[in-house]
Amino acid sequence: MKFKPYRSPSTGCEVRAVLFDTFGTVVDWRTGVARQAAAFAAAHRQDLDAEAFADDWRSLYQPAMEAIRSGSREFATLDTLHRENLDQVLRHHGFDPDRLDARTLEELNRSWHRLPPWPDSLEGLASVRRGYIVGPLSNGNTSLLLDMARNAGLPWDVIIGSDMTRAYKPLPAAYLRTAEFLDFRPGAVMLVAAHNNDLRAAREAGLATAFIARPTEYGQGQVADLAPESDWDLSASSITELAHELGA
Repeated sequence: MKFKPYRSPSTGCEVRAVLFDTFGTVVDWRTGVARQAAAFAAAHRQDLDAEAFADDWRSLYQPAMEAIRSGSREFATLDTLHRENLDQVLRHHGFDPDRLDARTLEELNRSWHRLPPWPDSLEGLASVRRGYIVGPLSNGNTSLLLDMARNAGLPWDVIIGSDMTRAYKPLPAAYLRTAEFLDFRPGAVMLVAAHNNDLRAAREAGLATAFIARPTEYGQGQVADLAPESDWDLSASSITELAHELGA
């Protein structure tokens, strides 16, 4: 039987590409960063609440990008922003970055390149890929996303990083320029994300949308994004379930 692509009720288009928010939706950033921070602390014989370290580092993510989105500074890659934020987080947790060599700091910063996929991600992405172009639609830069894919085994067809679009989500340009690179109308591109605000911005830009529940992205006490908060085109508890809903 010939494959029939999913038609988005919200855009009226057949979906050609299914693109995924990456941090939190496809990979478990909190576990991955905490594990590597714990190894760093052990190597330096210092106690560390590794999960708090990961949370604190992540908490600086949006403010750093907002300076670029607002136009108060020129575009810088997410690797650069993570590295700038790392010094602040290290000091907060009792480390002096000025006493650490550049190679050690860079290796710790590359923790974001080595994040584990959620248990359903690899099988689910492979299933979606049978019927659609798959790739990230992430605030990560291209080299970060490429390393992440190779380390985690993510089967992307294409990687278009924020350093190519020169825009950070949720700015419309982040979504629209990605669709332009693929030569698709926005409505033929679906964003899959575990974050309702990301999906809201994608829908406003004209993309199809799908919600994936990741109720432990921020640990057991997570209170946000536990369920879809709007009538997204699709909603699923895993990427494998989403693949079934897409008919892949």
